[in-house]
Amino acid sequence: QVHVEESGGGLVQAGGSLRLSCADSPGTIYAMGWFRQAPGKEREFVAAITWSGDQTSYSDSVKGRFTISRDNDKNTVYLQMNSLKPEDTAIYYCARSLGGTTLFTAREMYGYWGQGTQVTVSS
Repeated sequence: QVHVEESGGGLVQAGGSLRLSCADSPGTIYAMGWFRQAPGKEREFVAAITWSGDQTSYSDSVKGRFTISRDNDKNTVYLQMNSLKPEDTAIYYCARSLGGTTLFTAREMYGYWGQGTQVTVSS
């Protein structure tokens, strides 16, 4: 049974940092992605990483501030978020891609999703 679960959200002041973690089922060989959804808005792509970790992709809004990484020995993907802004406030979701080596930005290319973790950035 596939199980994807996020952790690490919380409340932080603008300019601060948070690190999100995403635990996936053992033995998977898929690319992983992070998305976020703010109140009243559609879920949007944030970052993605290939199974091997050799390629990453970011949305323009987080490029240079967020870093996605993974530790396959721990079946865990991370999202390090620095220089946080109030507009980063959202529920952050981790998702498993349908492929291993292609970095998708479309939600439809991700088959398994976690329940989400709330990130709130105060001004």
